[in-house]
Order: sequence, then structure tokens, then C-alpha cells
Amino acid sequence: MKSEIIKINDEYIKLDSLLKFSGLAETGGEAKVLIQSGQVLVNGEVCTMRGKKMRDGDKAQYGQRIVEVSVV
Repeated sequence: MKSEIIKINDEYIKLDSLLKFSGLAETGGEAKVLIQSGQVLVNGEVCTMRGKKMRDGDKAQYGQRIVEVSVV
């Protein structure tokens, strides 16, 4: 499965913000629910920490979509 590249200008982006920014979740509240219910994978493993710092090369997956962080 091919991942979509999400470019950020900072050192990291928090997981809940990444889901919202990438369109995997429509709102911050939806992102929180998805993460806390164990529906989001980070680098292939379930992650329930919505404040998880996603750095360059990290991948988040929800359903069939994968987004990869790229620091520019």
C-alpha cells in the first residue's frame, strides 16, 4: 500500500493533529476517538497516545489510508 506524504515545517507533529491535517479525521474530536479506540496504527503498531510525536519518516494508518510525515 502506497503512503501519502504529508509535509510539515516543524520537527514533529502530534498524532491527533496529523490525522486532522491529513484528512484522515474531520475534527480533532474524531481523531481523539479513533486513536483512543485503537483504530490507528503508527509504524505498523496500534497507538493510543494522541499526543504521540510523529517525526520525519513516521507513518500513521487508519483504514486503507497511510500517511507519512516528511519534514521540509
